[in-house]
This record gives sequence, C-alpha cells and structure tokens, in this order.
Amino acid sequence: MTELGTQSATLPAGERISGPAGRREAAPRRLTAAASIYAELRDAIVALRLPPGMPLQERELTERFGVSRTPLREALIRLAEEGLVDIRPQAGTAVARIPLGAIPEAVIVRQALEGALVELAALRAGPEQRRALERVIDRQAAFAALDDREAFHEADEAFHEAIAAASGHPGIWRNVKQAKMQIDRCRRLTLPVPGRMEQVVGEHRVILAALARGDAAGAREAMRVHLDAVLPDARILSRSHPDFFA
Repeated sequence: MTELGTQSATLPAGERISGPAGRREAAPRRLTAAASIYAELRDAIVALRLPPGMPLQERELTERFGVSRTPLREALIRLAEEGLVDIRPQAGTAVARIPLGAIPEAVIVRQALEGALVELAALRAGPEQRRALERVIDRQAAFAALDDREAFHEADEAFHEAIAAASGHPGIWRNVKQAKMQIDRCRRLTLPVPGRMEQVVGEHRVILAALARGDAAGAREAMRVHLDAVLPDARILSRSHPDFFA
C-alpha cells in the first residue's frame, strides 16, 4: 500500500478519486454536477485518498469531471465551509489539514448522538436486528484478518448505522456522519497500526453484548469508551504525521 506521505501533490493521470470498483455507489443522476463533484471529493478527502495538504488543481479537476469551472467552484466552496478544503486566492486550493483542536468537540457531539441511539437500540432492538449487528462484526473481524482496511471501514460504518436503525431513529445517522468527518480522517490513519482493527472489533462486541442484554446504560458507556479512543490517537498521529494536522 502506498504511504500517504509520499503521494504526489497532484492527481496522477488516470488515477481514480473514488475507491475500489463496486464499493461505492455511483452518484444518482438527479444530483447536480456540483453536488456530485462535492460528494466524490468529500469521500476521497475523508478516506485520505486525497491526503491533507494535497493541492487541488482547478483545471485538472474540471477536465477529470468534464464540467465547467462553475460547478467545481460550488463544490469546493461547500467543502471549504465544512473544513475539508482550504481556498486561498494567492496560494491556490488544497485539501485542508485535520484541525486537531476540533477533534474533542466532534467526539462530544458524536458521543451524545450515538450514546442516545445505542441506549434506545438496547431497549428496542429485536432478535433479527441483534443478529444483523453480530454479522457485521463478524465481517469486520474477517476484513481485519485480511488487512482489508477499506472493507473494514465500510463494515464499521454499517455497524454504527445499523445501531441507528435499531434505535428507531435512522435519520440521525446523517447528523452523525456530518459531525464525524474529521474524526474519520484520523481513524483512517489508525487502521494500519498493528492490532488497531482487532481492538475496534473487540469494542464493538462489548457494545453489542450490552445492547443484546437490554443494558441501556452499559451500552451507552461502552459506546463512550469506544468513541473516546480517537482522542489519544489524534495526539499521537499529530506527532507522527505533523504535515497532516493543523
């Protein structure tokens, strides 16, 4: 796997911004050009396929997406508003570095939302929903054994989204995804750390065990511990990848 720190500052010719074929659905046709570009760039930035600090060449991107400058600029402005892109008139546009100071606040928001969701799921989830969560964890464990980080992350997303569905409030997952974009960028950096994926699987099993026995308070505490792990990770990562953090 290519080390992030050695990636080219521009997108190599022919290289896909999106992930492996078949793993991400194509943008629906009803999306505007700007919305489609935004979604693809956002996914690539959060997944670190476009790493922090990487220049975004406007001409190259308009050619790649086959659009004029207007929808591209609309997409970049939206990404800038979310803290994923830096637009500097004199210095050019680049992928924003991860704001270390914003991580604790994002963790608090995520803990509040997902803590409430997992409490409700512990009280409401039926046998089939619990079995579905167990199957997701088993998939994660298999992907960890294969060191398939992309598939592992997708299974991680599926686990948390399934808890939202089991809570009876699946729409809240959209708010969680918005709140955790910078956290996700940190977590992608932790996946290569030996034992990290196995640790996540273990934390998920603790959450599911509390949920399965109807222990709402225990499930919320297990979720808090799980989500708290990113804080020390972020501090360590900011020292080992100083160019990625602001």
